Amino acid sequence: MRRTAHRTEPRADDSLVLDMARYVPAMLIHISNKMSTGANATYRRLFGVGVTEWRVLSQLAIEPDSPAQRICEVIGFDKAIVSRVVKSLEERGHVIVNADRADSRRYRISLTAKGQALHNRIIVVALERERRLLSGLSEREIDQLCDLLGRLHAKVQFANDYQPSGKGQEPNNRPAQ
Repeated sequence: MRRTAHRTEPRADDSLVLDMARYVPAMLIHISNKMSTGANATYRRLFGVGVTEWRVLSQLAIEPDSPAQRICEVIGFDKAIVSRVVKSLEERGHVIVNADRADSRRYRISLTAKGQALHNRIIVVALERERRLLSGLSEREIDQLCDLLGRLHAKVQFANDYQPSGKGQEPNNRPAQ
């Protein structure tokens, strides 16, 4: 018998509750929220930017001269957040925004020398935080984790495409016990 990814237990009133130690979306979000909160506090204290700005800076270091849409696609932010962050980074001299030569409606964003220097200081702290997070795992386990997370990432759109037809749970779609 195949074990389900999450288990639920019916209550006396026949409602279901999640086993949060086996519900993968919650586990991922809880880890992400806690890591983001810690990173945000650390980066603001040390560098004067938050984790949202760091994510944009790091993406621009990976893919210089990117349009805002590309940043949205990779990071998963909506356009309003990216626009606000880019404007703030531009005002502080960390990025430069230029019109796209091929499409004047689009803009390309790049790190300035000041932005690259900031990125280079933050990445040291980011990598140490990652090292500490993964310190209980072997190299093989880290490779497996990265593989599994990549496979989950590839299924995000499939999960987001699910649109139940009505309120609540659809018939015959109750999780296996």
